[in-house]
Amino acid sequence: MEQAQLEAITPQLEIIPLASLIEHERHDEQRTPPLVSRMQATGVLRNPPIATPLGDSSQRYMILDGANRLAALRKLDYSEAVVQVVYPEDQGLRLYNWNHVLWDYDEAQLLSRIEQLEKIYLLASNSLLPDLGASCDLAIIQGASGNLFSICTEATSLNRRVELLNAIVDVYKDRAKLDRTNEWSVVRLKAIFPNLCGLVIFPHFKIGQLLELTSRGCLLPTGITRFVISPRVLHLNYPLDHLAAKLPIEEKNEALQRFIQERIAAKGVRYYGEATFLFDE
Repeated sequence: MEQAQLEAITPQLEIIPLASLIEHERHDEQRTPPLVSRMQATGVLRNPPIATPLGDSSQRYMILDGANRLAALRKLDYSEAVVQVVYPEDQGLRLYNWNHVLWDYDEAQLLSRIEQLEKIYLLASNSLLPDLGASCDLAIIQGASGNLFSICTEATSLNRRVELLNAIVDVYKDRAKLDRTNEWSVVRLKAIFPNLCGLVIFPHFKIGQLLELTSRGCLLPTGITRFVISPRVLHLNYPLDHLAAKLPIEEKNEALQRFIQERIAAKGVRYYGEATFLFDE
């Protein structure tokens, strides 16, 4: 692809103050230390986080991907980051949800602890599709045995329902081993996790709902949103000393654009129009 064509389609990259980048879900501190060590060793920001404007006139951005990289930059006392900016209406932006697979925890104890939460009750279910707007199906639990339970509440406000989702995750996040999964049934998970406890299936959120919640400071549980962004910038490898420079942010952004143009001119940028697997992450 010619230089002019690459420049025309290169995603929007900006240097943005960390104070303006707002998380939409609770942060998992365990993921930050390895990134801090990696940045210290390499001296670069390898893959830029991705964010979208909140749209509330506050000049803030909601982080879609890369919250742990931004947390690592904060730990290293940086005040700004290179960010890929996308917009809610972009055709290449899609929002899905992760589910939580749990193991090394007792299924009966999990159900009992959840049932003890205020404003929550369990009902036997045959659905694998939670409905965020329904009284039941705040979330669904499928035990290792295959039994399905709908987590129900009478709460109707979006804020309150998100608070209850956080309470549910708090029940097991420090007791069970867990990972994110896009599986919707325990059938295949049983072969992977011999001590499987169960699967927590979360409802689908819309991007507009997340923007509204984030602007009010209402955070989702960690690890339940999954953004797919196309195209996205990978392996930017932007030098951290450029971010640390004592310059106005306008000058830093001008330097970032020169860096991008130089990389394109040196044939150091490649566009993949097809889905791609990377094996050096």
